[in-house]
Order: sequence, then C-alpha cells, then structure tokens
Amino acid sequence: MPENETFLDKKDEELVKLILKDKEDYRYLIQRYEDKLMRYIIRLCGAKREDAEDILQNVFLKVYQNLNDFDTSLKFSSWIYRIAHNETVSFLRKLNSRPKTINSETASFILNAVRADLNMEQEIDKKNLAEKINETVNGLEGKYRDVLVLKYLEDKDYREISDILKKPPGTVATLLRKAKEQLKKEILKHGYFSKDIKNN
Repeated sequence: MPENETFLDKKDEELVKLILKDKEDYRYLIQRYEDKLMRYIIRLCGAKREDAEDILQNVFLKVYQNLNDFDTSLKFSSWIYRIAHNETVSFLRKLNSRPKTINSETASFILNAVRADLNMEQEIDKKNLAEKINETVNGLEGKYRDVLVLKYLEDKDYREISDILKKPPGTVATLLRKAKEQLKKEILKHGYFSKDIKNN
C-alpha cells in the first residue's frame, strides 16, 4: 500500500490533527491543496504563473505557521482559502492596486456559469468573444469579481464565501446579486449577443 494511501480518505480536519502530531505529514496537505489554490490565485487576480507560485508558497508557509491555531471544529477549506485570498490581496497591494484584469479563460467560465442565473439563454457572438467577456468581467469592481470567482469557479457555498471573505452571508448574497446585475447590464449595453438572436 502506498505511503500516502492512508491519508487519501481522511477529512481535512482529521489530517490537520495528524499533522499536529507529526509535521512531516504536512506534505499531504500541500498535495491536496496546491492545484486548487494555484488555480484560485490565478483566477482571482490573473497573476502570472511565477507570481502565483510565490503567493502559494507564502500561503503554505502561513498555514504551517498557524496550524496550531486552527479550530478543528471549523471547516478547514474555508480557512485555507481565506489565507490564500489574503495573501493574494497583499501581493496586489504591493503592486499598488487591485488587479485590472483576470484572464479571458476565467472571464469566459464565469459568464458561462452565470448565464442561466442572468436569464440570458441566447448565444453570445463568437467573434472576439474572449476579449469582450474579459472586458466585461474586468469592468466589475474587485469585490464583485471575488464573489463570482468563489461561487462559480471554486464552487463555494454562501457560508464558505462568508468565512473566506469575512463578510456576513447576507452581504455575500447581496454582492453576488449585484455582481450578476452589473454583469448582465454590461453585456446588454455592449450588445454581445449574436445579431440573428438579438433581432428575434
């Protein structure tokens, strides 16, 4: 049996308890979260891979340093995502601003994910689609992009988003509703639908 097989079926909180007894087991937590958090960091701010790797390294260092303070009665994934969020924001502050862009793949994914919620079942014109969607999503304030990324790309529920962003669930719901409203308004304003469909 491979050495790490005993850790595969462990819940995060159980794994944390094992790590607190033996710090060598921390590598299993890294293996479990490195791809997820790398993707999240890139989606959140559009960082280059090298910058995202630096942020991720800081995240795992912070998690390691603060693992003793983690309340094992809480959800670990929310806790580690919050640290990743804070480290990403700190990195961006060092660049003197919130990100102006996220990559077009992320923007497209967000729009496709929320299309049904926006009651916009029409096809979007494929010509220059990536650029248009990118402009639209990047036109939103950072707080709106944050909730869209967490909800639709990271598949977090309201409670988890609340824990990650340290905002009440009601505020999260309001931010998400406003984000979708703004997204729909921008799409309609710029007329990104195929001409044939728009005229129907």
